[in-house]
Amino acid sequence: MRSVPSDPAGSSRQRSDGEVISGMIPASAPTARVRAVTPGGFDSGRTLPEETPVALVYNGGTQAVMMATPADIEDFALGFTLTEGIAPRHALPDVEVVAHATPSGPGLEARMWLPPEAEMALRARRRASVGPVGCGLCGIDSLGQALRPLPVLPEAYAALTVADMKFALGELRDWQPLHDETRAVHAAGFWQPGQGILLAREDVGRHNALDKLIGALARANIDPALGAIALTSRLSVEMIQKTVMAGCPILLAVSAPTARAVRIADGANLTLASTSRGEVQVFTHPRRILTRRREGPRFGR
Repeated sequence: MRSVPSDPAGSSRQRSDGEVISGMIPASAPTARVRAVTPGGFDSGRTLPEETPVALVYNGGTQAVMMATPADIEDFALGFTLTEGIAPRHALPDVEVVAHATPSGPGLEARMWLPPEAEMALRARRRASVGPVGCGLCGIDSLGQALRPLPVLPEAYAALTVADMKFALGELRDWQPLHDETRAVHAAGFWQPGQGILLAREDVGRHNALDKLIGALARANIDPALGAIALTSRLSVEMIQKTVMAGCPILLAVSAPTARAVRIADGANLTLASTSRGEVQVFTHPRRILTRRREGPRFGR
């Protein structure tokens, strides 16, 4: 089923104190129609994606405030919780999404409650400032935390053919309704052999789109180790970190990675590949990208 933004008026409920509560419904529509003019002075309307501040709140304290597309907020909160190492997949908390009116427009809180043992990891990974849409590491208190050690992915004997890789990235294009409307958002999708794209999420921030996808996979009980993540964005360090923390062995993109991203992916046993400039290039652990199909299962532990 295709992932599409939720209707903000569809299923919210009103509290007595005026806050709108919903697990998935944003505080505003994910797009807005704005007026623009051409250099010749002609009016030209344009649909653009919204940006909304989303506060990720654990046990009553704000851990991060990120600018994000106001849709799939529960997925975003759970994906962020998992990829930041705040809670493991089997112990992800419930999420309550609360809408607030602020002087500059609507804002959202994603409220979660963690058990005492998870609070230790939370304090070790504390964030204290707003993260703009283009930054997945903003607000980290030290340089060391920005390059935190990652687990080494287990050898799952996962492999794709070159044709599989091209098909995954091509199919992702069909799962971007918000991009079709605005031409201004990123997408992340999960591809599985024989099934294609199972889930996809979009956001103005590339790291937000990935967190939303990872959260959606967790909610759907889909194991990321059994497929590949495909991205429409560049492969920077935070995208490597989030993919490894999710437990996915293959990361594909239409853009090339940074040099540090390659080094980190190599150390974490993550296969990193792109189709930058139309050429397939595999930067780490190329054994998982095959020139032709082999007999037997391609994914298995």
